[in-house]
Amino acid sequence: MSLKAPKGTIDILPKDSAKWQFVEKTLRDICDSFQFKEIRIPVFEHTELYVRGVGETSDVVSKEMYTFNDKGERSITLRPEGTAGVVRSFLEHGLYADSQPTKLYYMISCYRYEKPQAGRLREFRQFGVEMFGAASPAADAEVISLVKHIFDKLGIQNLTLNLNNIGCPSCRKAYNDKLKAFLTDRKNDLCETCQERLERNPMRVFDCKSEVCQSVLKDAPRIYDCVCPECKAHFEEMTSYLDEMGIAYQLDKSIVRGLDYYSRTVFEFVSNDIGAQGTVCGGGRYDYLVEELGGKPCPGIGFAMGIERLLMVLENAGISLPEPKEPQLYIAAIGKEADKKAAKLVHTLRCAGIRAEKDYMERSVKAQMKYANKIKAEYTLVLGDDEIAANKAQLKQMETGESQEVCLDELKEKFLS
Repeated sequence: MSLKAPKGTIDILPKDSAKWQFVEKTLRDICDSFQFKEIRIPVFEHTELYVRGVGETSDVVSKEMYTFNDKGERSITLRPEGTAGVVRSFLEHGLYADSQPTKLYYMISCYRYEKPQAGRLREFRQFGVEMFGAASPAADAEVISLVKHIFDKLGIQNLTLNLNNIGCPSCRKAYNDKLKAFLTDRKNDLCETCQERLERNPMRVFDCKSEVCQSVLKDAPRIYDCVCPECKAHFEEMTSYLDEMGIAYQLDKSIVRGLDYYSRTVFEFVSNDIGAQGTVCGGGRYDYLVEELGGKPCPGIGFAMGIERLLMVLENAGISLPEPKEPQLYIAAIGKEADKKAAKLVHTLRCAGIRAEKDYMERSVKAQMKYANKIKAEYTLVLGDDEIAANKAQLKQMETGESQEVCLDELKEKFLS
């Protein structure tokens, strides 16, 4: 039996959980201010959902999914991303019939079989936002501004917002023909994977990290230059909203995103603090995904960010995050009766929202005080038979060493005052 966590997974230990809780609360609070509501979706779905929704030519579906047959011989996949599952729920529960737009967010674990590296795990936590029903360029700007608001709130500054316009299906068909012709003439210079992509979905070649393939693509036609007038107008209006809000951006014609459902606006926030794999957040518009999964035509736009990667950016930027909260009071007990009295006091204090602690290891008083110092208790109180009889004890502030006598019946009020 192996006592090590599976490759590509991590344990989030108590010493780090306060940081996660702080970031998660920040994300929830910002979503609340933007009036996005939380949705919680299953950890696994029918495999067909991801094949149809994410796209069978994407690396996620073709290489990275955890897929298995359950006991009913149904093909099941652990979710590799959140959008497809949210769209499925949107359709299954008739959220499209509500007043639009539908504004949702989620915090989930996702699973992809890929080479683990810094900020990229096989089990990772993802925060995402989806907005359905709004075709307006203003919706694109709304979602991008939410991301910007998150980074500003957390104090992350060294970021670049990259934008691209990848058009609609009509644009893409004409462009794919042009790109395929360009790449076919250079097919022998492409890696084996990209030679396969060339036949199935030429735009996926832009996902390749090989320097050789990137060199081939240097002079390739870009879809941004091939979009129809409607898609061009949508993108220009969207950027005018960003200009109005003072959100800086730059054009990156190579962005196509790794999932097949995107259309028109795609974007990435890239950090300059975490090395080559610097994308912290990515998203875009997906106006045809709801229809692809069996619903009536309904526009959508969203994004996702890995929380592990977000924490890495915070750490590398030197941004301090909260540590676990220490006890406000530690009660050291002498003897069984005092221990029972300590249990009662601790219970009363906790009911009032006060962080109180006592001994459970049957330590000596000296060992209890040593432990109180180790866990950084703000105050300590020693309780024995004399203190119980007098209904009074000495409350000691650990940092200054100062003590004061307190009535045990008034201990709660002392901490609440």
